[in-house]
Amino acid sequence: MEEESSALQRLYENLAGVVLGNKDALLLTLATLLSKGHLLIEDAPGLGKTTLAKALARSMNMDFRRLQCTPDLTPSDITGISIFNLEEHQFHFHPGPVFTNILLADEINRATPRTQSALLEAMSERTVTIDRKTHQLDEPFMVVATQNPVEFSGTYPLPEAQLDRFLMRISLGYPGEEDEIRILNSQQTGHPLDALQAVMDGPQLTKLQSVVEKVAIHSRMLEYIAKLVRATRQHDAVRLGSSPRGSLALMKAGKALALLNGKKYVTPEIIHKLAQPVLGHRLIFRDSGLYEPRAQQVFFKELLISVPVPDNPEH
Repeated sequence: MEEESSALQRLYENLAGVVLGNKDALLLTLATLLSKGHLLIEDAPGLGKTTLAKALARSMNMDFRRLQCTPDLTPSDITGISIFNLEEHQFHFHPGPVFTNILLADEINRATPRTQSALLEAMSERTVTIDRKTHQLDEPFMVVATQNPVEFSGTYPLPEAQLDRFLMRISLGYPGEEDEIRILNSQQTGHPLDALQAVMDGPQLTKLQSVVEKVAIHSRMLEYIAKLVRATRQHDAVRLGSSPRGSLALMKAGKALALLNGKKYVTPEIIHKLAQPVLGHRLIFRDSGLYEPRAQQVFFKELLISVPVPDNPEH
């Protein structure tokens, strides 16, 4: 446990040296990574979304590809294409940018729904099927997608099926005054990202992901997670609640965040921190005002109060 905690601390500090100002967002990002999940970052431009994805890849010496989503982007621009070789008289598959370890899908809601759906198989199955042939993606594999919540012209909102594939949706938010001054100081003669060194590799990450699966979670905590998710389906303000995929995501993320916090088991406090980032994007509200971040915070605060917390959920 000490070895894993030390490795994760080095990784966190590496990211924190580049992405300044939001410790909770960094922990949620690492929890998503350790859970073998995908991350949606919803924020205004210039708040470090791309920097975070690049820093994550460099910190682990993994392959990184950036996909700039635009309306003219096609599914084959993501997955790849088979091209006929005249000399060999056969097709050769040329892999697209999805064949990487960390894929940054920048401004994903600017791609058309048909192009967005090209990522569904990759995110769910870790495979890509082209011309009836299935290609396995490398492990580890993570999609970090970004979108601007205030721009609507020329965008295509992500459908529920696509949103459900993301383990978490987070926001980095604006930095405080002291952190903004630190950002200015750190970039006077260059960007900290340029000097970032790897502190982990792919096999080490895979090992940590397997450790997460072994983190203890009491049966009462599993019941608590199920009751929370079921409460979203029964809430008067919700038209469509979370599916069981939300329950699984909450359990996996809970184990990962417990490991990041140096705990041997999942606690209710950990689930409370994860409720909104894990479940918020999986709900369809009756009132459009509940899609606002502050309104959602109030909604989840009330939801957590409405479900009794289990006593002594230790393993």
